[in-house]
Amino acid sequence: MKRFWDAASVAESEGRFAVALDSRPVRLPGGTPLRVASRPLAEAIAAEWNAAAGGAKDSPFTPEEVPLTRLVGTAEERIAPDPAPTVTALARYGETDLLCYRAEDPRLADRQAAEWDPLLDWATLTLDAPLRVTAGVMPVAQDAQALAALRRAIEALPPVEIAALGVAVPALGSLVLGLALATGRLDANAAHDLATLDERFQEEFWGLDTEAEARRTRMASEVSLAARLIALARA
Repeated sequence: MKRFWDAASVAESEGRFAVALDSRPVRLPGGTPLRVASRPLAEAIAAEWNAAAGGAKDSPFTPEEVPLTRLVGTAEERIAPDPAPTVTALARYGETDLLCYRAEDPRLADRQAAEWDPLLDWATLTLDAPLRVTAGVMPVAQDAQALAALRRAIEALPPVEIAALGVAVPALGSLVLGLALATGRLDANAAHDLATLDERFQEEFWGLDTEAEARRTRMASEVSLAARLIALARA
């Protein structure tokens, strides 16, 4: 695709905020004009369209240059009409949440307990979702009521925040961390650090793993995008 517009702008429309490329509204894949409830979110979407293709008209650009637009499209066209499939997919992460699986090495296990237990305590007290912890990689069955509570926590979020969780939770490998991010319990950097605790511990003994570092960089970008979308949607 090539950039065909000179500038993106924001205008209020029917109590929501639309983004236009010159005089043409940005449209979602289904054809409906993009409208959001938050002006700051609309302004951020306009900014990414203004920056697309380096700002040069007739230059090529890709959808990866407008990530907020893509996530809002997912929220409006895929999640809002029927949230259940996305909620179900996210809720499954609670069954094998990263924070519930501890190392057999006591040095790492102690660090996991110190850094992860406060988040599990938060899930118990705030979400009414006590989760069981195990050592090693063999699955541990979680209480059905706790899993139902985690699902309710997802269902309580608006579609745009569920879309953000759809990015953050798979990246983090933890529904608890994703919900902590969504509720403001954690920021993006803290969530990323907790999710990469094991890798960073191993590198203290074996040195830097360039592949793992690249993977962490990608994760950090995805989690940051999700956190930014949530913050802008609530602004």
